[in-house]
Amino acid sequence: MTGTYQHTLDAKGRLFIPAKLREELGDTFYVTISREKCLCAYNETNWQRYRDKADALPYSQQNALRPIFSNAAKVELDAQGRILLTQTLRDKIALGREVTVVGVNNHAEFWNKADWDRVCAEESTPENLAAVMDALGF
Repeated sequence: MTGTYQHTLDAKGRLFIPAKLREELGDTFYVTISREKCLCAYNETNWQRYRDKADALPYSQQNALRPIFSNAAKVELDAQGRILLTQTLRDKIALGREVTVVGVNNHAEFWNKADWDRVCAEESTPENLAAVMDALGF
């Protein structure tokens, strides 16, 4: 998944999912909290991979993932291409009206616009990109 899209959360907590990402996420997908101040959306296949990896861990380590699974919501697109984000998920990251939707390889992220603008500015410097690419062997 790729791209950055600006959208607004409506009064009922519904978020429009860009058509390009709808194709990759599918009509039903999973949204949960992240280790960053955003929400992550996984299609059925990638969510199952996540679950399988968690299942392979010893029980004591599986418990560490409790926040990810207990805050996960299975969402469905409505006829207008929107999903309903629960108030609990919105509160976890202080998601406001302005939302940035970001495609990140195997998942999408939903960011409060101001938080994304800050993170993007920090991560997109030529120096940071060069360091990351070097560290990853690109």
